[in-house]
Amino acid sequence: MQYNRDAEGNMTPLPRPSVDTGMGLERLAAVLQHVHNNYEIDLFSNLVTAAAEITGCANREEKSLRVIADHIRSCAFLVVDGVTPGNEGRGYVLRRIIRRAIRHGYRLGCKETFFFRLVEPLAKEMGQAFPELVKAKAQVKRILKLEEERFAETLEQGMKILDQDIAALKGEQIPGETVFRLYDTYGFPVDLTADIARERNLILDMAGYEHEMEAQKQRARAASQFGADQTVQVTLEGETDFTGYDRLKDEATVIALYQKGESVETLKEGDEGMVILDRTPFYAESGGQVGDKGIITVGDCIFDVADTRKQGGGGIFGHIGRMQGGELHLGDTVNAEVDEENRRATAIHHSATHLLHAALRQVLGDHVAQKGSLVDGARFRFDFSHFEPVSREQLQMIEALVNAQIRENYMVETRLMSLEDAEDSGAMALFGEKYGDQVRVLRMGDFSTELCGGTHTKAVGDIGLIKITAETGIASGVRRIEGVAGGHALQWIKAGEDRLYRIAEQLKASREDVDEKAAQLVERNRSLEKELEQLKGKLASAAGSGLAGSAIEIGGVKVLAAALEGVDPKSLRDTMDQLKNKLGSAVIVLGTAKDGKVSLVAGVTADQTGYMKAGDLIREVAAKVGGKGGGRPDMAQAGGNQPDALPEALALVKDWVQEKVAG
Repeated sequence: MQYNRDAEGNMTPLPRPSVDTGMGLERLAAVLQHVHNNYEIDLFSNLVTAAAEITGCANREEKSLRVIADHIRSCAFLVVDGVTPGNEGRGYVLRRIIRRAIRHGYRLGCKETFFFRLVEPLAKEMGQAFPELVKAKAQVKRILKLEEERFAETLEQGMKILDQDIAALKGEQIPGETVFRLYDTYGFPVDLTADIARERNLILDMAGYEHEMEAQKQRARAASQFGADQTVQVTLEGETDFTGYDRLKDEATVIALYQKGESVETLKEGDEGMVILDRTPFYAESGGQVGDKGIITVGDCIFDVADTRKQGGGGIFGHIGRMQGGELHLGDTVNAEVDEENRRATAIHHSATHLLHAALRQVLGDHVAQKGSLVDGARFRFDFSHFEPVSREQLQMIEALVNAQIRENYMVETRLMSLEDAEDSGAMALFGEKYGDQVRVLRMGDFSTELCGGTHTKAVGDIGLIKITAETGIASGVRRIEGVAGGHALQWIKAGEDRLYRIAEQLKASREDVDEKAAQLVERNRSLEKELEQLKGKLASAAGSGLAGSAIEIGGVKVLAAALEGVDPKSLRDTMDQLKNKLGSAVIVLGTAKDGKVSLVAGVTADQTGYMKAGDLIREVAAKVGGKGGGRPDMAQAGGNQPDALPEALALVKDWVQEKVAG
């Protein structure tokens, strides 16, 4: 480096010309520690040693150990920084790094989870310089272990298929069909297939892969085709003036009318279509909040708005619905009126999700980030990044925390500011979202500050109450919470109470004692089931005693094939065991039919398994009843769906044994 170039392009000589070596921490450490490779410095050397011990690799020079040592550092610090494995953005980068490390462990013969165990040696090595790693150590382990467990089965399946296809290759190119099948059927990442191909000096047929992918998209599109409707996107220049933050009614001018995506001059009674206004109090679906409903009127004309959606680039609001009466013309001055009750209920649910987001971060950790949401007048749904199911106790804590904030009744404050100022104020933004120069910041006391363009309550107390109704996983590393707020929450509680009272009446117990009464009933049911099993066992024993006399002898071997009524598969097995003990040297097949299904069990005593296998016998018998099965040489089971063929199937046993004895 010799000059400093300013904004105008002028070059000024530097007082001390220098050389930019490109050396980072690792290269400097290599120089100071007199080694010729980054992986020989103390930091990596200790991690490579730990990786070798954990994977059971005796050869410390294996390059896979270096990859694993490097990747545990990257992955651990990404997790500490709040990133969790996912299918997009930073989460996808983390997932790819984890999976690459796991595959290198697989290459070393390590088929069990191992990667998360390297967090401990990493914390020992770098914890002093990065205390955040030590604090988050347990969480990092959990996240890496869960991701490793999820990927283990995919990796093993995919590697088997890939190895088989590579072994059958005649050239140096893995077919696109194989790459796509691994991805589409088994979830095997394309970049991982590419890594393996490079290691084996092979290439991927990416054109073939893209062809298969496009064919799949075409099939999906064909399967989801539906007739044209009023949700067809239209292209218009300009921007609708949204006035809905301050009012629910407004006067506006009709600037466009559409029917089935085509521009029209008039909408008549009974027509379905879309109305575009120059200004509107109707909120268009965005940010997870559904579009407003309501009516647009002029004189006797009524247009019933069922939904409001953004059109084209998003600046134009389309009011979608049906003409209930009269005619609506281009250029008409109209009154636009939002359904107040629905808007209020939607705002309640939207504000509830902001409090929920903040509570989730407090209870579960700062790694929680919004991954999607849906709020309407009846409920809320909130998707977020988290690596494991949220426990019942945690859900109770989250719900209690949100309801405590509602009781504080903070005012909901909104401000327009620059994105930079918003971030400085602590407002949460969605990673990967595009924001304009000016953003709307929504603040609820000191508890929640987020960027949001939706409609909300005036104070958090207006929410009234929230109830979490469900928590599920919707994708790897993404959880979903569903719930209700305000009046809908009270309705949900009342429905639960009504259900509890009905159960109490059926159990002849008070509401307070219903759980104890239910526990007694369950225990009584278990006791009766045990008694039933014992009775079935006795019946099976009695049946076995009676059947033993029906056995015939072929070449010194007792042969018995019989159908039993009213028994389950376990009773068949029990009866089989008793008959083998009674008959000595024997071949036995028992069957039962119930509800259109056939159950079969075959047994061969130990002295006969040298030339007669129960598994071979059961396959032949099962084929006659439309089924298949298998098992050990001494005992095998099968099922079928042709009960009428059971007598014919059992008749095969005698001939099968005669053939084996004669052979």
